Parts: sequence; C-alpha cells; structure tokens
Amino acid sequence: MAELHIDGKVEPIPDGAAILPACERLGVPTGCHAGICGTCVLTILEGMENLAPKNEAEEAMHLEPNERLACQARIVGGIVKAAW
Repeated sequence: MAELHIDGKVEPIPDGAAILPACERLGVPTGCHAGICGTCVLTILEGMENLAPKNEAEEAMHLEPNERLACQARIVGGIVKAAW
C-alpha cells in the first residue's frame, strides 16, 4: 500500500493506482479530469521515483520536472509528498 501526503494529511493508495481519488479527498482542486486544463497540477516534494512515468497528457502540458497532474499520475508504491 502506497501513501500520498499533501498538507500534512495522508491518504493510502493501492500500489499501481491512480492518485486522483486520494487527491480529491485531500482537497486538491480538479477540473476536466482529462489532463487538459491543468487545474490539478501538483508539485512533487519527495518521492517522484514512486510515480509511474509521465503520460502523453502530462508531456503535452510541458510541466516542470517536479510537477505532475493529479488526474493523470499513478503511484507505483512507497510514499509521495506533494503540494498544490
């Protein structure tokens, strides 16, 4: 079981799962859920290596190296600490 930490709160996430449901429970704002609007951009503070590689939607968004879209990212395992 992986963990997502945002603003001092923690949500468990099954290994290999999308992080979007946990992000929504933690209060991250969302919009399109399709990787188009950029509303859910997260800054990854620790644990980038615990996320699956960026997908096409994230690559097209031209995010900074430490940024991910909550609606697109999947956690492989371990702990990810993020801010929005």
